[in-house]
Amino acid sequence: MPGVRSFAVLPALPEPLRDLELIAGNMFWSWNREYVELFKRIDCNLWNACGHNPVKLLGTVSQARLEALAENEGFLGELRGAAEKLRSYVERPTWYEKVCSSNNEPLIAYFSAEFGVHECLRIYAGGLGILAGDHLKSASDLGIPLVGVGLMYQKGYFRQYLNIDGWQQEVYHENDFYNMPIELVRKESGRALRISVEYPGRCVVAQIWRVSVGRVKLYLLDTNVRGNSSGDRMITSSLYGGDRELRIRQEIMLGIGGLKALSAMGINPTVCHMNEGHAAFMALERVRDLRASKNMTFDEAVEAARAGNVFTIHTPVKAGLDEFSVELMDKYFGHYFPNLGINRSRFLGLGRMLPDDENEAFKMPVLALRLSSYVNGVSRLHGEISRGMWGSLWPGVPTDEVPITSITNGIHIKTWISDEMNKLYERYLGPRWADEALDRSVWDNVEQISDAEFWQIHQRCKEQLIAFARSRLKAQMQRRGTYHTELNHADEVLDPGVLTIGFARRFVSYKRGNLLLKDPQRLVKLLTDPQRPVQIVFAGKAHPKDNQGKDIIRDIIHFARQYNVRRRIVFLENYDIDMARILVRGVDIWLNNPRRPMEASGTSGMKAAMNGVLNMSTLDGWWCEGYTPEGGWVIGDGEDYDNSDYQDMVESQAIYNMLENEAIPLFYTRSADNLPRGWINRVKNSIKWIAPRFNTHRMVAEYTRRFYNPSAARYRYLTAEAMARARAFSKWKSEIRQAWPEIAVKDVVMEINGGEGGEQLDPRQPQLKVGSTLNVRALIKLGSVRPEDVSVELYHGPVDIWGNIREGASVRMGCERAAEAQGEYWFVGAMPCTRTGQHGVAVRLLPMHSDLTNPHELGLILWEKPVETQNGELAECEEAFQG
Repeated sequence: MPGVRSFAVLPALPEPLRDLELIAGNMFWSWNREYVELFKRIDCNLWNACGHNPVKLLGTVSQARLEALAENEGFLGELRGAAEKLRSYVERPTWYEKVCSSNNEPLIAYFSAEFGVHECLRIYAGGLGILAGDHLKSASDLGIPLVGVGLMYQKGYFRQYLNIDGWQQEVYHENDFYNMPIELVRKESGRALRISVEYPGRCVVAQIWRVSVGRVKLYLLDTNVRGNSSGDRMITSSLYGGDRELRIRQEIMLGIGGLKALSAMGINPTVCHMNEGHAAFMALERVRDLRASKNMTFDEAVEAARAGNVFTIHTPVKAGLDEFSVELMDKYFGHYFPNLGINRSRFLGLGRMLPDDENEAFKMPVLALRLSSYVNGVSRLHGEISRGMWGSLWPGVPTDEVPITSITNGIHIKTWISDEMNKLYERYLGPRWADEALDRSVWDNVEQISDAEFWQIHQRCKEQLIAFARSRLKAQMQRRGTYHTELNHADEVLDPGVLTIGFARRFVSYKRGNLLLKDPQRLVKLLTDPQRPVQIVFAGKAHPKDNQGKDIIRDIIHFARQYNVRRRIVFLENYDIDMARILVRGVDIWLNNPRRPMEASGTSGMKAAMNGVLNMSTLDGWWCEGYTPEGGWVIGDGEDYDNSDYQDMVESQAIYNMLENEAIPLFYTRSADNLPRGWINRVKNSIKWIAPRFNTHRMVAEYTRRFYNPSAARYRYLTAEAMARARAFSKWKSEIRQAWPEIAVKDVVMEINGGEGGEQLDPRQPQLKVGSTLNVRALIKLGSVRPEDVSVELYHGPVDIWGNIREGASVRMGCERAAEAQGEYWFVGAMPCTRTGQHGVAVRLLPMHSDLTNPHELGLILWEKPVETQNGELAECEEAFQG
């Protein structure tokens, strides 16, 4: 290979068109339809051929066309208005400035392995990336001081096509970085800014690409640079490709390299948000950097770093949780952990459920959990599931107190809503409806929308979907070598007057993409009903290594052929953001039937609902909060099954029943003017409930109030005064851990109502009446620990048949006085009895300090020892056991 000198060729835009470069270079155009229309005016066919990429469009369009546009006053007027709108957007006051103090403004760095901003930036695979893209857009709209950090993949995720048998095939297309809406970060000298990350026996260099997403910047690392070995240039080759070794190399670059890149650009975040565990090595690098720059011990640096870390868990599915073998960790971190000031055993323990288990792999979510001050799941149900999954990291802590909360996902409405629906909302909700999406009262005006107008817009979107589907299907058939005479079949699929069901998502076994096929005869009857038929549009990819997912796709193709229902069942290849927008706008029902509780959240149903589509879903993920009887349908009742085949049978029948008895009759019942008014009423109920609750403006505002601002304040507090508070806090924790084994509950005395007339509770027959108060005195041995360093609590609540407290609550006990023995104290507390039934109470101790984010941060909890029951069964059991 001869030496090649590379250079960039830029569009030669006439002076009047210079603002096109400004507009094309900021992804703000991706959620503002008038900008897309502006690009389409340049050359509509070329816009589509360029994959909706404005930079490529400007570099491909003929010079003659550009010269003609430079003299077109109508086009220039639109261009000036568009440029002014962008400048005004960037400069105007924001929600964050109005609601949150602008003093000591934090800087949030949002790390994610993928970002789905737009289909022309192919660095996303699915829901995780789409959410990350929507997160950036809402952060921009709200004015949150945030930057994104990720990887710039040379090939991105694969393109999907099916062979003649319906089996998924994958092909990778190279991204042309220099014809994308990104720019290389450069030094003042003009040379590319590069960072270096240490790998075993070498350093890997990466350059940084910048994407402007409205007010927010997204920085993407790229190792495909000269000077790196061919293997290292492949680190950022493809998303979720390769083996475990490539994955650990990618995640080192994302986490460690990402933080180094920010530092090289002079960006010093106060808060680092890990969107799933892929970026968890960032937390280690934060600790290492603090140790090196501030001369701190490992424990001191951990306190400071943890204060500014946020972690969002995204999946309860084991396959989605990254873990690495001990051998890989030794290979890639054998040189690294000494820089943390800890030994190998303690380092590996940071990523293990059981730190001393030498056979356990290193789990990225565990590392993130241990080094974050705020942790959340992405729906209420997922928060519950996550507390159960990871609760053993906090031994002895009741599951509902495990410090994992939830912030339910949302969508960026303007990205996903159709242009027609946007205009309808502007007319009835007001021109600034999108900025006021959090205000529930705004959505009450949905009732004012004319049924006829609403249905006309929905039908138009359905016609656009059908035109798209026919065009895509014809292209699929041509690629497979279908006879020309059969291509006419593509022009006959789908009917705009027929009830249309959409199912589009990743094809993996737990999402059950073939659940509708379980009773073929019953489904065929629904599809071919001469009076009230249904039709189904499928789309989605299976992971290249997931043969079960590929089998499901093939099952759908075979079903359509076998039962001759290809006009009524369509599978569209290569599902991406562009196709998703068309699908969620054009179907009538959005079907989602994951096996509960495997769906952490899901957001596609939210996108559909905003466009006037009704959801039919199992009670999983977001739908547990999104479902209302007047605004959609629920499959089952949230039951758990031991037999998955039986579950599939029961829930597939439930879908058929709902379609036959509710959805189909409601859709086809028409008023005198041929409007399905009952259906439209249900759609309006759905929009009113879902729109203000499940959008990323709400979600990002919630992250800001609950996590970002408190985390930033705590980080600034602990790192002030030359890290003095972090050092002192670390010292206090160390002393508490050392002294904790000395602590014991020596005695517990319970009385009814207390005072002089107090009656001591008979432990053999502990009965109280509603309205009475249970007073408790506990003798606690603290040893060298001060009373103010512990929280002594009464933990109480209803008990189950096993005698365990469920849905417990705690009451803080106060230190009454020192006891006679040194280091022992009497604590007192009271618990009101407000309802009947069997209740339990126990005394427990937790560490207490004003700098703790939560009382379980140290993982220390002491419960009083089990007491003898009223009939002495426990004592008898112990005697029998000992005998």
